[in-house]
Amino acid sequence: MESSFTKKLFAVAIVALICFTQQIKAQTTVSKDSLSNEGKNIIKMNLGALILKTYSFEYERALNSRISFAMDFRIMPKSNIPFKKQVENAVDDQETKQTISTFRTSNFAITPEVKFYLGEKGVFRGFYLAPFVSYAKYNGDGPFSYDVTQLHYTETLNFKGSLNTYTAGVMVGAQWKLTKLLYFDWWIAGPNYGTSKGSLVSDKNFIPIEEQYVRQQLAQFVSDLPLVKATSTVTSDKATIDIKGPWAGVRGGLSLGFRL
Repeated sequence: MESSFTKKLFAVAIVALICFTQQIKAQTTVSKDSLSNEGKNIIKMNLGALILKTYSFEYERALNSRISFAMDFRIMPKSNIPFKKQVENAVDDQETKQTISTFRTSNFAITPEVKFYLGEKGVFRGFYLAPFVSYAKYNGDGPFSYDVTQLHYTETLNFKGSLNTYTAGVMVGAQWKLTKLLYFDWWIAGPNYGTSKGSLVSDKNFIPIEEQYVRQQLAQFVSDLPLVKATSTVTSDKATIDIKGPWAGVRGGLSLGFRL
C-alpha cells in the first residue's frame, strides 16, 4: 500500500516537472533586458558535499527573467559510510557496530529541478523554490560474522549489492551574486520522499545446522539496522538482505558557481 503510494507520488512529481518545463519553454522567452549582457548559465560545485566525501556539481540555465532549469550530478567514491561514528552510536549490538565500521559504500545521483526566483532582482538572485525529482544508486559491500556455537567456530560472510532510490521534493534556497561572474548558492533545505529497493547478497554453501544459525543471527542483525527497513533470507547456497520501502531525506549544501 505504502510502496504503491510512493510510486504514484514520484510519477506525479515527474509529470509535474516536465509540464512546468514545457509550459515555460512554450510561453516565455529569455528576457533580453536582464540577460543580454550576462551569461545564461552557471556551473557550480557544492562545497558542503565534500564533508560527506561526495563530489556534487550543478548546471543551471536561465529560461526567463525569473525561472531557471538546473541539473545536479553527485558522486561519492567507495569509502566508509559518512558519519560512521554517529551511525555506530545509534545501535546497541556489538556485532552490528563491527559490521558498520567495516562497511564500504559508493553512490551517484541525478537530480533535475526547476527554480522559481521570488525576489525582484530576477533569475539567479535571491530566494527561490525548486521542485525536483531524484534518482540515486548506492553500492556497498561489507562483512557479517556469525557464530555456530554448537560446532564451536565463527565464520564471516561478505555481502555485496546495491540500492536504488526514487524521490521527489521541493528545495528552499537562496543565491547571491558576489562578483560579476561569481555566485554563492545556499541550499537551505530540500526535504524529499519516495521509495527504495535493493539487496545485498553473499554466496556460500551452508550445511543445515550452519544455515539455521545464519538465519537467526542475520535476522537479528537487520532488525537492528538504523534508517532503513530490511529483511533477510537464508537458503542452502546464499544469504540475502533485501531493502524495500519508503525513503526520505533532506538535500542541503553551499555551492560556489561561475556564470557563463
